[in-house]
Amino acid sequence: MGATIEHSCISNRLTHILAINSSALLQHLHPNHLHSFKGSVLSFQWLQNCLTSGQRLPEHHFLLNFNDTTNSSSPSQPKAGDAHHNHPTPREVKRPKTSPKHFKSDRDHDLDLDREGEVSNFENKPGHLLSTPPNSNVVQDAQVAASQSDHSSLYSPPDLNRNITEIFGKLINIYRALGDDRRSFSYYKAIPVIEKLPFKIETVDQVKHLPTIGKSLQDHIDEIVNTGKLSKLEHFENDEKVRTVSLFGEVWGIGPATALKLYEKGHRTLDDLKNDDSLTHAQRIGLQYFDDIQKRIPRDEVSHMEKLLQDVGGSILPEVVIICGGSYRRGKASCGDMDVVITHPDGVSHVGFLPKFVQALKDINFLREDLIFSVHSIEGTDSGVDTYFGLCTYSGQELRRRIDFKVYPRERYAFGLIAWTGNDVLNRRLRLLAESKGYRLDDTGLYLATPGSSTKRGLKSGKIIPCKTEKDVFDALGFPWLEPHERNL
Repeated sequence: MGATIEHSCISNRLTHILAINSSALLQHLHPNHLHSFKGSVLSFQWLQNCLTSGQRLPEHHFLLNFNDTTNSSSPSQPKAGDAHHNHPTPREVKRPKTSPKHFKSDRDHDLDLDREGEVSNFENKPGHLLSTPPNSNVVQDAQVAASQSDHSSLYSPPDLNRNITEIFGKLINIYRALGDDRRSFSYYKAIPVIEKLPFKIETVDQVKHLPTIGKSLQDHIDEIVNTGKLSKLEHFENDEKVRTVSLFGEVWGIGPATALKLYEKGHRTLDDLKNDDSLTHAQRIGLQYFDDIQKRIPRDEVSHMEKLLQDVGGSILPEVVIICGGSYRRGKASCGDMDVVITHPDGVSHVGFLPKFVQALKDINFLREDLIFSVHSIEGTDSGVDTYFGLCTYSGQELRRRIDFKVYPRERYAFGLIAWTGNDVLNRRLRLLAESKGYRLDDTGLYLATPGSSTKRGLKSGKIIPCKTEKDVFDALGFPWLEPHERNL
């Protein structure tokens, strides 16, 4: 786009100021300075959309209102931020789990859950680190990160427009099952914007200037508000192929391609799949416990299970850091699964920890079925990251819950924690911002990118930028710091 980044104060050279929201903006700049600024004050969404489209887009939909310091969420709108009310949380959309959406490392592009076996053990040696050995500050940083899980604020938006967000959630699952990630993500981005609105949408004019709500979504909202339904969703639900492929895509480990193949074989129900010999072991487990996996996990159960994991882990390896990320860490009232991120402050003792941890949890009948299990820390392959995906049970129950463990070397932990906390919108935004600054970002590090071409982006080099904490990563990218409960973008 021909732009340069200015990190200093407001100057005559400055043409644009970008911020995540008005509150973040006013933490760094006084309103008097902003009023005297002659350029544009915009949401980061504008830059993201420009980078995605490859062209400079109009700015008027992304203007931030800094006159009202209570406006912390959406450009040119009344306050639509988090309100701490005890409204129940609707069922969230299913997220296919291989790695954090829009924030995956290169190895995860090669992970095919439609095939039998573990995560492939690709020979990706850890990059040369531009950092110093762990010290007492690193220990302190890890302890601070661990305490965040216990004190994160609850995410309780007004959620006055469930008639819209529930329909959009169904469309997300349908498009994901059909392999149309672009359309799926457009609805995914819109839901947090809509659920944070402090008013009931009665006319489409109320949302025409909201970020992420383009003309197509405006038409959908208009139809829902006026008729109580959406013809597009009804069409999908009445189409046997779409309905069946979407259903099969809800089974853990079955992706869009496999779901379509199963439909083309003549299968129409989950019972039909039970007799298909082509399903892998993990897919059969996903099918067997389909109903269990679809159920949300209450927040208090997740809290108790996180404490159990920390106690068991600590008995094996003192000072191990075990944090439950995902929607739990973002303050949601319930979770689809548990995303657990693990490290050790000394940067060494995490090696070989995962197999011992998994076995100890099986011994107490917590872990029940394995889906994926790969260990790379011992030989130092695949950035030294160990992975376990499986099913567990809460004390006194037989109901299966989905749980994932990711064990990171300490120098990569901050990147993994950000990635597995999410949400997907933030992860994508950070990745695009990194690319605009000549970096490549994934859950293992922030890498200097190799020179790209006019048609291909640069690849990540072997050197990563040292970041001990999540805030270090945000600062390195020049992105305003967000507490975990503020990341439901």
